[in-house]
Amino acid sequence: MKLIVAIIKPYKADDVREAVSELGVSGMTLTEVKGFGRQKGHTELYRGAEYVIDFLPKVKLEIVAPDALADQVVEAICKAANTGKIGDGKIFVSSLEQSIRIRTGETGDDAL
Repeated sequence: MKLIVAIIKPYKADDVREAVSELGVSGMTLTEVKGFGRQKGHTELYRGAEYVIDFLPKVKLEIVAPDALADQVVEAICKAANTGKIGDGKIFVSSLEQSIRIRTGETGDDAL
């Protein structure tokens, strides 16, 4: 199993959800986060005063997928979240040792 964590622009979350659902992914976790990378934030003008916005709003998606499906999920996220502009985000993939469905006690891929 793989844990896929994607940090993307908030308005792309629904597109990504639809894209990975088409692959048969049955669940994901979405968290609203703030951060910056190469984008380094930006400045805004509010009532005549200039403010530096260091941390930009993003969403963090966490998806657990079977090994056989992980590459397809990553590819679907890349296509759905891509705008071609700076700040599109990042995807991190790591191995996951175990998953357990609390209600039934199922483990591994069966728990997904």
